[in-house]
Amino acid sequence: YLPPPGSVAPPFLQCCSLRPVHAMGNLIDVLRSDGKKPAPHVFLDFERAQPTAEEAPVHEEVKAILDQSRQILEDLDDYKGAGDFIRNAISQPGNEEIQTQTWQAVCPLVSKLQRFHQFSLSLDGVLHKLLQALCTDDPMTSLHNKQALAKQFAEILHFVLKFDELKMSNPAIQNDFSYYRRTLSRMKMANGGSDSIAVVTDEEANRMSLFYAYPTPMLKSVSDSTANFVKENRAIPVENTTDTLSVMAAVCREMIENPEYSSRFEKPDTVLFCQRVMVGAIILYDLVHSVGAFSKKNPSIDIKASIRALKMHDNPHVENLLNALRYTTKHLNDEDTPKAVKQMLQ
Repeated sequence: YLPPPGSVAPPFLQCCSLRPVHAMGNLIDVLRSDGKKPAPHVFLDFERAQPTAEEAPVHEEVKAILDQSRQILEDLDDYKGAGDFIRNAISQPGNEEIQTQTWQAVCPLVSKLQRFHQFSLSLDGVLHKLLQALCTDDPMTSLHNKQALAKQFAEILHFVLKFDELKMSNPAIQNDFSYYRRTLSRMKMANGGSDSIAVVTDEEANRMSLFYAYPTPMLKSVSDSTANFVKENRAIPVENTTDTLSVMAAVCREMIENPEYSSRFEKPDTVLFCQRVMVGAIILYDLVHSVGAFSKKNPSIDIKASIRALKMHDNPHVENLLNALRYTTKHLNDEDTPKAVKQMLQ
């Protein structure tokens, strides 16, 4: 954003040195007048960013996975469960017809749960490639030159929080899978140990049980993947990863708070998209950074302003996002977390 000729610049720009911006979506380099660390003021075009030739190979690979995410969310949102069948089967254990009907109702649902779990594994692979592309060089430079990849990273964070939101509101998922495993065990004993009737292998069923045992399984998967990326890529300074996450969180907050940015959005749900991405970036940052996102010793993330930004624009999902900060972060309850921050999240 640059003010029109003859107009007064907004307050946050009046003490700053700017490099001109020629197209929406480009980075605005803002240097604080006191010469300290640059404060990121970025507009990432989450609605229209297109890959450059440099981004194209990674972008295409990530796109092939992300193109499935909408259907995953739709299927999860439509997941009704087999609760009525299961209740009838439990109340009438001697009725073979009801037992058969229940098994036939549960098996397709287990296949759907298997697909969700396998998608989380696919995300794990492409997330590493995105982080490699965004974190190898200076994070600000990467966000400037690789906005389409930054957009895809944001789309992963948005998907993760949306998936877990839907999963937490649907207890049928764990009930169905628990019933499937109990019933399969009985059927295998009756059939001499044969697993020919199994929908998934025992090994995959064990992994799925661990996955769905978490209240926020997709966030757990992405968090583990991010932590593993840092451990496995010692040549990339951990600060590159944490700076990428903190800049992403700050960018999203700025676009939520600043009407000069939010007014550019064409889609009404882009603000909520930014709010989810901001929370996801903060959670991952808190996991990877040594003192986390909440410490008064670490000014990289303005957590108070971020919490306030969640409550803007009549956000209908504010409580779910606040709960994500309350219950899925690592350092919130540390001694270094200011009391005021803890009170804002009570």
